[in-house]
Amino acid sequence: MLDITLLRKDLPSVVARLETRKKNQTFLDVAKFSALEAERKTLQTRTEELQARRNTLNKQIGPLKAKGESVDALMAEVNGLKAEQESSAVRLDAIQPELQALLLAVPNLPHASVPVGEDEHANVEVRRWSPQGGEGASATPLGFAARDHVDLGAPLGLDFEMGAKLSGSRFTVMKGPIARLHRALAQFMIDLQTEQHGYTECYVPYVVNADSMRGTGQLPKFEGDLFAAKKGGQDGEPAPDHSALYLIPTSEVPLTNFVRDEVVAEAQLPIRLTAHTPCFRSEAGSAGRDTRGMIRQHQFDKVEMVQVTHPEKSYEALEAMTGHAEAVLKALELPYRVVLLCSGDMGFGSSKTYDLEVWLPAQDTYREISSVSNCEAFQARRLQARFKNAQGKNELVHTLNGSGLAVGRALVAVLENHQNEDGSIRVPAALRPYLGGLELLRG
Repeated sequence: MLDITLLRKDLPSVVARLETRKKNQTFLDVAKFSALEAERKTLQTRTEELQARRNTLNKQIGPLKAKGESVDALMAEVNGLKAEQESSAVRLDAIQPELQALLLAVPNLPHASVPVGEDEHANVEVRRWSPQGGEGASATPLGFAARDHVDLGAPLGLDFEMGAKLSGSRFTVMKGPIARLHRALAQFMIDLQTEQHGYTECYVPYVVNADSMRGTGQLPKFEGDLFAAKKGGQDGEPAPDHSALYLIPTSEVPLTNFVRDEVVAEAQLPIRLTAHTPCFRSEAGSAGRDTRGMIRQHQFDKVEMVQVTHPEKSYEALEAMTGHAEAVLKALELPYRVVLLCSGDMGFGSSKTYDLEVWLPAQDTYREISSVSNCEAFQARRLQARFKNAQGKNELVHTLNGSGLAVGRALVAVLENHQNEDGSIRVPAALRPYLGGLELLRG
């Protein structure tokens, strides 16, 4: 959530920055916000005037009573002022949630270093890497016609028909060698992030409450993208909203909510957390996109990285976290590139995002496998996540999140990049200890 003082001080500048995300799209009802703010200021000024007048009258009443003079008129005025003050307080209390509701629908402001653009066509490539050529090198052709992961995975136990039978489209079953490879990838990623990059491994609930979703920005904006599981009310009545539960779209949600309503010591920062979980997304609005294979699923696994940092260190952490995700791709010997997202392609809560895109030979293109974002204080303001600064005052932390990596897409990339002409799959050296030393996968 944006800092409301920014809007109060210079609303036109904030609106202009928001418009760099999408032209001709309204993120904030400026007229409603301005009207509420004007009413709030008028009420606050009037409340202060009423209190000052009451204080003056109360000082007069005592001495007049001591002299035996009538104070009935003054008491009547005091009571009238009190009634008006109470009425103003009720309206002020009502305005705050109205303002909050407006702000909850407003995305984060892009950082000054983010390129302005409407969509992915304005994203900027930062660097690329390949196992054959290193920094700056593109992927080396396989030397034969590439088969896609659907064909390569079928003999290894990748079963889309069973997934559809059990649950519907965009669900997958893995059996035998492919299931073992999937598990190996997740274990390798968790070990790399904990042992080399200082993250603390966590096990978290896969179902969270609405407060947790609201704190990281999934609610109310993206409720249609979530799988909701509401508790039943009494006598078959719908449950109240506060009892709604949701399947997590990413473990960013529970991990970041660790610091909700907390004040941590400055010495505890940065907090680095990681978890391997399934993720559940309805993929609303993605009909017809990536219908073949594992690229866009309702359920997929991911190793997530979350950092909670001092505000002055968050952009340093963003660069480091991007490197932590890159380390996985390098160890798996997968060609990739790093892309800085433009203002129109960033996520709702992000101030700056790098995407890592892995090369997929069968598609002859790079596809996203990780996003690493700095949310600055956007989530922390919703979460009331703070730290005690050097001056002893409570200050909002900055939060960052990133995939380290999406396990299913990493599986796709390993199959396609390490395929042999006969359909067998070379196991990258980094994964072999997790597969009992196996060097080749065959159906």
